Amino acid sequence: MTAPALLLLAHGTSDAAGRATWERLLLAVRRALPGVEVRLAYADVVSPTMAEALAELPGPPDAPRGGAGPAVVIVPAFLAAGYHVRVDVPEQLAATGRTDVVVAEPFGPDPALVGVLLDRLEEAGAGPGDTVVLAAAGSRDPGAQEDLRTAAALLTARVGHEVPVGYVAGGEPRVASVVASAAPRGQRVVLASWLLAPGAFHRWLADAGAAVVAEPLGDHPDVVGVAVARYRAAVPAEVVP
Repeated sequence: MTAPALLLLAHGTSDAAGRATWERLLLAVRRALPGVEVRLAYADVVSPTMAEALAELPGPPDAPRGGAGPAVVIVPAFLAAGYHVRVDVPEQLAATGRTDVVVAEPFGPDPALVGVLLDRLEEAGAGPGDTVVLAAAGSRDPGAQEDLRTAAALLTARVGHEVPVGYVAGGEPRVASVVASAAPRGQRVVLASWLLAPGAFHRWLADAGAAVVAEPLGDHPDVVGVAVARYRAAVPAEVVP
């Protein structure tokens, strides 16, 4: 039985470092799933789009597959289920006319990714006495905001103090104001970057007033593991090599 293809769907960025990060993540997922066709597409900004990528991933010759499972699994590489996950992706998929494609759950929030946050903070020089702020891209979508609160609660349980959330864009409170309000505790304020890849949002964090800004989650092995887990959860176990 043929394993369905995996289409990793990122937000999209014109930033060269960001694109390089996604390419590395793509290669890592391919290594983790030998025998599975793994492609990368973008929901916005750059190509290939989801529709363009799906056009290069046809179903099997005997489609429709019936009970055999999907021909393609789209794994949304998003840290919260906001507009792109809830509205944009389903609409784009419907426009393709494909009925042999399923959309897996998005990346976040996931406890494994909170572990990646801690690794990135340690790499950046954060210490046990620092005050941690979770820096997220931000969204006005209630579901996405709830996902961010969940991520902050998971991180709170790991660092031993309440972790507030600051938004880079799209909502309040902004990261700089959260950092300013946390600073009077007399400790260093460090930013855990709830971002998957470098780009404009991550660069803006340098001006937020924190002592340390951790790198995005990137192609950390546990990010790869989450992508693989989302794929496996969306297909019958017997078809995954």
